[in-house]
Amino acid sequence: MFSTLGYIICIPFAWLVRLFYTLTGSFGMAIILFTVVVKLVMLPFQVKSKKSMMRMNRMNGKIQEIQKKYANNQVKMQEEMQKLYAEEGVNPMSGCLWSFLPLPILLALYSILRQPVTHLMMLSNEVVQELVNKVTTAGMDMSAIVQMKDGAAVVKNGVTQLMPYGQINLVKAVTEHYPEAAAGIDGWIDLNYNFLGLDLAATPSTVFSGFSFSWAVIGLILIPILAGAFQLFMSMYMMKSQPQQQGAGSMKGMMYMMPLMSVYIGFIMPAALGVYWIAQSVFSLIQEVIMTKFFNKKLEAEENARYEAIQADRQRRQEEAKRLQEERKKQAAQKQTLKQKQKAAQDAKAAKAAKAGKSTTEAGRVGDRPYARGRSYKADRYDD
Repeated sequence: MFSTLGYIICIPFAWLVRLFYTLTGSFGMAIILFTVVVKLVMLPFQVKSKKSMMRMNRMNGKIQEIQKKYANNQVKMQEEMQKLYAEEGVNPMSGCLWSFLPLPILLALYSILRQPVTHLMMLSNEVVQELVNKVTTAGMDMSAIVQMKDGAAVVKNGVTQLMPYGQINLVKAVTEHYPEAAAGIDGWIDLNYNFLGLDLAATPSTVFSGFSFSWAVIGLILIPILAGAFQLFMSMYMMKSQPQQQGAGSMKGMMYMMPLMSVYIGFIMPAALGVYWIAQSVFSLIQEVIMTKFFNKKLEAEENARYEAIQADRQRRQEEAKRLQEERKKQAAQKQTLKQKQKAAQDAKAAKAAKAGKSTTEAGRVGDRPYARGRSYKADRYDD
């Protein structure tokens, strides 16, 4: 099941490599162009991941502040972190999935390089067996192509068992020495693994046994070294562009470990895979430099716009508060004026009532004449 799935995954990548080899006639250029297309396809996902990572980097101060504040309350810390991510529009897991995509692509390319007949040309195992029979009959030394035991090829269920890189050596043998063996095979490609004077089908570790100061040998040794060096440069640049965080020591250890693994793998696998690794690291480094500069400017502009919006909102709220305060003062003044008017009216009414109490109008009234008795009237003036 897994072999079938792996074969299906290889189909689009094999088609790309075949297309570029047909266009350029160079296996090395086909690998480089294949790398370019893979980077372009993955670019939208990597842009999203890079933007999220740079947002996370700019939030590093706030994150550390939350971690210190809620160091003894992990639940509250997680709640505050999620709240911060929501406010900033950041998903901390957005870049994790896409970081694993290069691995299946690398495995698919390795299968294409290791099995060019079945995984690059997409021919059947019957074709492989037919070619093995023809080359064997032609008197070719098969020790580098098929598994040998007691001087004879190992055969299981009627199928000759090949060496780990048997298909590569079989293709080279047919292309270079027995082209007539592939005559009439529909879909056969005469692969030329030579690139810049180097045999990309060779494994760099095998050249030490016949070491010589020639470009064919030195170049093969340089391929895995350059692959590791460019990956180291890329890792150092990424570490430099990020602020120091917790666990920086382990990340620094990984920064050196991964390039060393690249060097080791590059020595034990066909040189074509090392070319892919070099191209991948170079294009990734260029991409990182461009995206870092672009998103630094973009995020800075966003932060400035956000700051201006906050300031404008603060100014608006201050003006609104000032306007409300003035309205309250006016309302208070109007209420005060109204109270004063009411009090003045009441005072006037009371004064009028008091004045009315002292009036001689009623005391001097006789019938309808209010002042008939006059001011000097006294009821007992003439009493005895």
